[in-house]
Amino acid sequence: MQIVVQVCAAVCALLALAGAAYYTLCAWAGVRFLGHGPEVASSSPPVSIMKSLKGVDPNMRAAFRSHCRLEYPEYEVLFGVTDLGDAAVALVNEVQQEFPQAKLRVIHCPLVLGSNGKISNLAQMLPLARYEHVLINDSDILVEPDFLSRVMRAFGNADVGVVTTLYRAVAGSRVWSKLEALGISTDFMGGVLVARQMESGIRFALGATMATTKAALAKIGGLESLVDLLGDDYELGARVSQAGYRVELADAVVETAVADYSWREFWQHQLRWARNIKDRRFAQYFGLIVTFGLAWGVLAVLLARAAWWSWAALGLVLVARVVAAFVVGGKVLRDPQVARDWWLVPLRDVVGLAVWVASFFGDTVVWRGERFRLRDGKLEPR
Repeated sequence: MQIVVQVCAAVCALLALAGAAYYTLCAWAGVRFLGHGPEVASSSPPVSIMKSLKGVDPNMRAAFRSHCRLEYPEYEVLFGVTDLGDAAVALVNEVQQEFPQAKLRVIHCPLVLGSNGKISNLAQMLPLARYEHVLINDSDILVEPDFLSRVMRAFGNADVGVVTTLYRAVAGSRVWSKLEALGISTDFMGGVLVARQMESGIRFALGATMATTKAALAKIGGLESLVDLLGDDYELGARVSQAGYRVELADAVVETAVADYSWREFWQHQLRWARNIKDRRFAQYFGLIVTFGLAWGVLAVLLARAAWWSWAALGLVLVARVVAAFVVGGKVLRDPQVARDWWLVPLRDVVGLAVWVASFFGDTVVWRGERFRLRDGKLEPR
């Protein structure tokens, strides 16, 4: 039995060292991203920004107002709703009164085309968009005035089919909300940057920003082809990439908000996210085992009964993890919460490892209060 424990301790230490190497790669990828210069486009094409709405959250007004202050020559903002009596419509009208010069339109989307209500609305909005270039983002995304210019200049290259952006999240007051926001800034976005370096670009999109063209969408079967998929952002980018276009990561960072989760809500959201990634990219998802290096280091110390080599592994991975967190979260994303909540990183990594393990035991996800079975990216009601 003692031999088994020692072997497990050694394996955990090796995984911790692999994690240290991964965190070093994240920091390097972050530095490389900071150093890449903006691409120069020959024009700034007119853009239709499309948002699917359902209900109101506290951050929507600020998000809508930020889209009315964009420093860009020609754009419109479309808001799609299933029910014209939705409270979000009143909010759009209020913002329209504040910014009468902004081109805002509410689009009624009465049909239910699939399990993904957001994509169902967007598919009905697309034919009514005035312009060839469209940009899809969520209702609570807050942007800087130069956001659209930074995104659209990538279309100066003819082979670009999708442009996406990194994002940071504003946490609520509860620890679970802080853990998710911290995970986005110091973990998930680091993985995106590593993918960009290792694959000489990215092959997916992030839902915070998905800029594309009607022509590119037509080549993948339109938005209708995504109406039953959970990870519509990933699939949109992946399918446009497979159609022969390039996916570009713009040098802009947008901001979203994280709900003030209870433990149950946090766990369900993390598990849905994890199972979706596992379902679409199983090999890469299994490889995430090395991204929990800090948790493996702690386990190594416990199993090895605090042997010097286990402490050495833990110390090395801790330094690498903190450096990567501050490079990616602090420097690239400019997220002030990283400096405030960095001490929660070990807890975040332990919980992340628990979610990763749990994701292999089942295919059920909870989305908007409903339970679905996830198969090949599609949502099947249980």
